[in-house]
Amino acid sequence: MLARARPRLLVPVLAVALAGALGGCSLFDRDKPETPVAQSTGAAGGATQLEIPTTVAAGQVSLLQRLGEDGPMRTLSVERNGAWQCVDCAGDGVTSRGTLAPELTERLQVLLANPRLADETDQARRYRTTCIDALTSSLITSAGLITSQDCPGEELTPVAGEILLLLTQATPAEVKG
Repeated sequence: MLARARPRLLVPVLAVALAGALGGCSLFDRDKPETPVAQSTGAAGGATQLEIPTTVAAGQVSLLQRLGEDGPMRTLSVERNGAWQCVDCAGDGVTSRGTLAPELTERLQVLLANPRLADETDQARRYRTTCIDALTSSLITSAGLITSQDCPGEELTPVAGEILLLLTQATPAEVKG
């Protein structure tokens, strides 16, 4: 009788061990800095480090774009007052700066304050990327991270889609790869 009990106990014990191991992996992420660092090739051909924000204050937004897994990372940051900075927007390692027109700054602030934006975050939608070698755009807002890909069948979220369109039309960042 005791020999039969062991196999029945083995499955729950393994399940608990697996859950503990998987849960333990997320503990290691707590020690990472809030601003990850990515490698990029500068205009002179040397490697430079880009700081990629993981959170922004209310009224601010960052756009990260990459075509495929190996493409250069384009980083656009927009402040509450409409001042923007774009790192490697043209894929040439150059940093561009400018300011949105007042009406675009006002429109962006209205969109960023829209309460529906919280429902469009990756966490709320349980978003997963589905395409390979597509342009992936990630908006970092105070509501959270909102990712979209330029691939067939993917629908843009209404508010985040408007923000993405506004940013790509008003700055050197591009909506399509």
